[in-house]
Amino acid sequence: MLQTVFKVTWRLLFLVVLFAGGVSPMAAVAKDAVSQETIDVGGYRLNSVYLRASRPELPPVVFVHGASANLFDPMLSFRDKLEGRADLLFVDRPGYGRSERGGAANASPDGQADAIAALMDKRGIRKAVIVGHSFGGAVVAAFALRHPDKVVGLVFLSPAVYPWPGGIAWYYRAASAPVTGWLFSTFVAPPAGLVAIDSAVAGVFAPNVAPKDYVEKTHARMAIRPASFHNNSVDIANLKDWTRRTSPRYPEIAKPTIIITGDTDSVVSPTIHAKQLSEAIRGARLISIHNMGHKSDYVASDVAVAAIETLGGKKRDLSAIARRVEARIAGDHEK
Repeated sequence: MLQTVFKVTWRLLFLVVLFAGGVSPMAAVAKDAVSQETIDVGGYRLNSVYLRASRPELPPVVFVHGASANLFDPMLSFRDKLEGRADLLFVDRPGYGRSERGGAANASPDGQADAIAALMDKRGIRKAVIVGHSFGGAVVAAFALRHPDKVVGLVFLSPAVYPWPGGIAWYYRAASAPVTGWLFSTFVAPPAGLVAIDSAVAGVFAPNVAPKDYVEKTHARMAIRPASFHNNSVDIANLKDWTRRTSPRYPEIAKPTIIITGDTDSVVSPTIHAKQLSEAIRGARLISIHNMGHKSDYVASDVAVAAIETLGGKKRDLSAIARRVEARIAGDHEK
């Protein structure tokens, strides 16, 4: 028994040292088959993947990932469906993936929107369809308010953009604390996260099913590195106050907008967030999909692509595509 305890303890200590040193277990494959590039955007560097189309038929598209994620998350879902048809920019938000955090402003959707705008300038992208999932939706809203000249249209996927009742999970509170948060993020989050990551992914997708090898293909374990976990926790801890300050300004958004949400999303309330947002932005279209949870970027990726095409001037029957998704997931239920 003692021998087993010692083995487990040493393994956990090894993982803590591994993550504390900034090394990811998937470091050998982190670049995948794409060329990642970190670019200075004003004293710190953002990492991104820019896939250019030789003869694009759609405007450029910028993808903003959600909480506890990185650029590989939207890239796994959307690359195959859109590569070659538009210039695609997948970004690690400040402090996530391989991007540096930058200054204190980047603990807010405002600062992160400014960082992405600066990256677009460096990449030579004048205007784009801006797509964001979950927390990324808050960054998209900030982007639309702060950089409307760079926006062709907006796609919000299960956005988190309004104040909500209650608080945040205890581990986000613990990890976002000014001093002890770093200790929690270094010594508690990595080993606990490795144990819980599969169940966490299942919960975010529920009642729908996550793609096979989702954790590996999206390099999801990067989110439990100490710095990433701490930054993510700070962002989530700050989000509610940001939504209180910013949500009254959403009626100022004057760009074509499509919002996609699931009616069984237990992570971000579709009534509090997506529905209110659709009412605040004049002319916004809300697509609600029955029996879909929080991961609309995967479960309803066909609808999201059709939304991008619509904003790019193509004629697409979004309602019909949404109904096909509903038929496909009608039998999904939490295991």
